[in-house]
Amino acid sequence: MSWTPAARVPGTPAEPGGAAPAVADAGQAPATADPPALARAPEWAPRADGDGYLSAQRDAPLGGQAVIEGVMMRGVRNWAVAVRKPSPGQQPAREQEGSREPPRGEIEVRSFPLRSAQRRHRVLRLPIVRGVVALGGSLAIGFRALEVSANAQLAVAEQEDGQEQEITRGMWAGTVVVALGLAVVLFFLIPVGLTSLIKHQLGSSLLFWLVEGGVRTGIFLGYLVLLSRVRDLRRVFEYHGAEHKTISCYEAGIALTPVNCSRFSRLHPRCGTSFLLVVMIVAIFVFAPIGLPAWYWLFATRILGVPLIAGISFELIKFAGKNRRRGWVRALMWPGMKLQLLTTREPDLDELAVAISALQAVLALEKPGELSAEDLVGLEVVA
Repeated sequence: MSWTPAARVPGTPAEPGGAAPAVADAGQAPATADPPALARAPEWAPRADGDGYLSAQRDAPLGGQAVIEGVMMRGVRNWAVAVRKPSPGQQPAREQEGSREPPRGEIEVRSFPLRSAQRRHRVLRLPIVRGVVALGGSLAIGFRALEVSANAQLAVAEQEDGQEQEITRGMWAGTVVVALGLAVVLFFLIPVGLTSLIKHQLGSSLLFWLVEGGVRTGIFLGYLVLLSRVRDLRRVFEYHGAEHKTISCYEAGIALTPVNCSRFSRLHPRCGTSFLLVVMIVAIFVFAPIGLPAWYWLFATRILGVPLIAGISFELIKFAGKNRRRGWVRALMWPGMKLQLLTTREPDLDELAVAISALQAVLALEKPGELSAEDLVGLEVVA
């Protein structure tokens, strides 16, 4: 998942991959012309990391998210989902003993318009407020993309057994509510509850919020470690890596082909994993001035403080994305970047082809490198 701030990208090719053709062979480059040469300052050129992978040195107003056997890409006014559908008679690709079953189905791409409330209401573009609004919009799009990808997989099973299967909007809405509730309980209420058990032994509010912050961060890191070991999520993490690589390839101004994208790092400075780590750290400082009130006030502040923490964290991630070439910013981003090793895996060419198809569907409808000031009003792309 990439988090992209509003930024004009000078010299970025308008349509590096052209329209969004169906990619039948992931090892074959899409049948599109190479983009014009990229006029850029030397410091914008992609740089190799310690492992030899390339990293782009600038931002484009694009974001994305891994979904079930696919990728969602989001631009300024449109978003698209590309899903690798299983062939009839074939189950969705899963990791097998000692090998991975390659997906053989076609890539299905769907595009949707993007309507931003921030363009209509100036107050929603204020710092911190814009972050909360943008995150809410991203959650809505993200769960809608998951719905599209899940139903695409179910459609094949429906053809085989003759039974209609579809995940309804009501089911997804319930999933969103439950997921958000569990996140608040796990990362905010449980840490403060556990720390409250030893509140009197700590003896000071300083020690209390330090211990609570440590417990919260520990739970978060443990949660990511457990997720990284879930076998069924391996391909989702591979598509997450494919999303990062494809966006970086575009940001570097290089033609969008599976081979070109594979040269880039699967880590991205605007990833949602990095954002969540920032949330854990920002929460420590937001809750510090509250002190040690009664337990019910402690729980209330942890719930009511979530939007404020999210808004501040968004501003920090946005600043880091704009200033990624500065050494001290890269140093601060380093822990979040390394944390992405748990939530991304190296994708294969098939998965990169899916990510490219999603991005090309967005690029066919808009030109990120030729955005006007009006286009960028209220733009806070997060995905």
